[in-house]
Amino acid sequence: MQHSSSPIRIGARGSRLSQVQARYIQAEVTRLMGADPADAERVAPVIFITTTGDRIQDRRLLEIGGKALFTKEIEEALLDNRIDLAVHCLKDMPSISPPGLGVAAYPEREDPRDAFISPVATRIEDLPHGARLGTASLRRQAQALFRRPDLSLQLLRGNVDTRLAKLEEGFAEGIVLAYAGLKRLGMADRVAGLIDPVEAPPAPGQGCLTLQTRTADLDHPVVRALNHAETELCVAAERGALEALEGSCKTAVGAYAVRVDGTLSLVVEGLAADGSQRWRREGAIPAASIDASVIDAAGRLGRELGDIVRQEGGDALTPPE
Repeated sequence: MQHSSSPIRIGARGSRLSQVQARYIQAEVTRLMGADPADAERVAPVIFITTTGDRIQDRRLLEIGGKALFTKEIEEALLDNRIDLAVHCLKDMPSISPPGLGVAAYPEREDPRDAFISPVATRIEDLPHGARLGTASLRRQAQALFRRPDLSLQLLRGNVDTRLAKLEEGFAEGIVLAYAGLKRLGMADRVAGLIDPVEAPPAPGQGCLTLQTRTADLDHPVVRALNHAETELCVAAERGALEALEGSCKTAVGAYAVRVDGTLSLVVEGLAADGSQRWRREGAIPAASIDASVIDAAGRLGRELGDIVRQEGGDALTPPE
């Protein structure tokens, strides 16, 4: 991206949800460039890229290399100058970008809560004894087993449509998905109930998109205009906790930050994979206004709480290989 008026090539995964998210960013970039919406493909063309994480659907991410499998091919396209702007779900991104790349903006966050979907209950607590619950998330597994150790956890990977179809086929009595994705797909009506984000914190950054560029383009005015300060603040706190907990697909970690009445509150938890133990910490900082110093303080808060949880949980936080 040599100039603010040059075309901005957008790269994203090819799933239906990712396509919806990429088209939203395409429309926003087109608007900010002052172009007619009909010219979107000229000023902000979208290139969809199939990732390793999309291709392998029968194993947990921790077994095949972790969450970077949803970003690797897209980041390679950025580094090879085949695209200029990558659109990721933040919770799919490792904590640190590869050399030469960085996060340029966090668009405004969608609802971060987990959604419970079931034909037989409105809450996980109300499922029948021994019911099957489908998820591919170690965090969701651990949080469910902490509340209901009798449940039978079933590995459920695939895109949103695939998971909903498996539920309808009788694969499980319930599944847990990110509410943000369901809303973006116009499928919020499928939700039986929403899970309290303080009682069971979502994945750090859940509901957030991340716009990644080459380091030379981090201050591109069109991309920076898409940054939402409050989202960036909450992300700093949650990702700080993730960093301290060395969070990966092998660690059951939840974090939820929210800014209310000039105060940023954060809850962080780590769990044993089997739900037998849970460690939690909460904290807050003043955040009447948002600037670089407050965002830095949010990151420190996250790291401090995460450090305490990691020290308390120790080896029990990471399941054996």
